[in-house]
Amino acid sequence: MKKAFLILILLSCSAITFGQAKTDSVLYKKLSAMYKEDQKWRIESAKLYNHQKSDYDRETIDKNWAAADSLNEAEAKRILARYGYPGYSLVGESGSSRFWAIVQHCDDDIAFQQKVLVLMKKEVDRNNASGENYAYLTDRVLINLNQKQLYGTQGINDPITKKWAPLPINDAAQVEARRKAMGIMPLKQYIAETNAAN
Repeated sequence: MKKAFLILILLSCSAITFGQAKTDSVLYKKLSAMYKEDQKWRIESAKLYNHQKSDYDRETIDKNWAAADSLNEAEAKRILARYGYPGYSLVGESGSSRFWAIVQHCDDDIAFQQKVLVLMKKEVDRNNASGENYAYLTDRVLINLNQKQLYGTQGINDPITKKWAPLPINDAAQVEARRKAMGIMPLKQYIAETNAAN
């Protein structure tokens, strides 16, 4: 009996170790490098927009931004084709979120973003990807298709009030229930925090 129990414990430990070994460190490093490039030029652009010092002029930033997005999009497509949506079990929470952030910026290929959403939803349902990130990408795709969003994550700053407000929401009466299901803070709080940060 003790021997059988010991074998069961060893098998359980082996399964845990095997599960941890599945995390792909090479893919994680690749996603980290892609994300770094994705953010670099957006940060430099924001500096110029906010009248802060940047080591680059607008032309250089825009050129490198476009090049980085193009390379990242091509690589994201290869990653999706090879692995499906990279969830937590493959690249950890930060790696998964970095992939999502890169896909968020693939606005020139909405069909690709929609393909990602289908695969991402399966991982969200398995608690292997972020429901909040899924909501953001869903809304972004809907807005890019000139449709109403579902979660209220996408918005604009009013030129008169200078306040951020969400773009139109489909079935707005149910938005809080949808946000809660995806683990997102209430819309009123989100609006307040977004405006406080601006």
